[in-house]
Amino acid sequence: MTLSTQTRQTHNPIDTSDTTATPSTTSEAPANRVHRGVDTRIQAVIIGVVLAAVSIGVWQLAVTAGWLSDLAPTPARTFSRGVEILSDPFYRDGPGSVGIFWHVITSLRRVLTGFFIATVVAIPLGFVLGRSTALRWAVDPLMQVLRPVSPLAWLPLGLALLSNAEHTAIFVIVLSALWPTLINTIDAVRNVNPTYINLTATLGTPMWARIIYMWFPAALPGIVTGLRISLSTSWLVIIAAEMLVGGQGIGFFVWNQWNRLDIDAIVVAIVLIGVTGLILDHLVAALQKVVRYD
Repeated sequence: MTLSTQTRQTHNPIDTSDTTATPSTTSEAPANRVHRGVDTRIQAVIIGVVLAAVSIGVWQLAVTAGWLSDLAPTPARTFSRGVEILSDPFYRDGPGSVGIFWHVITSLRRVLTGFFIATVVAIPLGFVLGRSTALRWAVDPLMQVLRPVSPLAWLPLGLALLSNAEHTAIFVIVLSALWPTLINTIDAVRNVNPTYINLTATLGTPMWARIIYMWFPAALPGIVTGLRISLSTSWLVIIAAEMLVGGQGIGFFVWNQWNRLDIDAIVVAIVLIGVTGLILDHLVAALQKVVRYD
């Protein structure tokens, strides 16, 4: 008895030390991951700043060395023009003479209106085509013919049919936003896990409940991916469309500045277009992270 007791006492410290070593190791892992993530972000910011500085330096060198035309903007003039444009973005001197804020708002209104109409059409239609193989095969040739057509090719037809520049711009956005959402919705519905389908059929779940509680949540990540592509495409197309339809809008602003040969203002507008597109994309990307469904 004494020997066995001593043996257990001899081995207990080793077992205790092994047991306590594991939690300390695992508790350090999340902290290390956090530190590595912070270091990576700091490095990314530093690299981004360096690349931006190098790009501006190359830009200035190209202008100074005469590699570009006399109309080429310079970093200093562009910055000065940007300060001038952004210092009074809300002014209104007439229908076509407004601040940059109103141009951006006009473009956003057209994009969001067309995007909403396209979404209302594309998602239900995508569900129907995704569920019905025969119907999908029937309309697929028409979709494949219309989908590659540039949205701007529809602009003259829109003007002829609608006789209104505002409605024509929205019509072009609808056609731009329709296809990515429609195709992604069809693929998302087709790729729903068969186990979910069989389970709801076995339980005798009503069709409306299947759509709300099974089909839609399972297909939602794919649908949001299509929405993200549609919104980005719509923002690209509206700039070119507004150059042709006129009125107000950031595309009209760019074309108007070209007519005045104000290239510095065009560069400022390009930066605003990019920043606005980045914000729109990040908003949908945040939604995409929320609706992930496993």
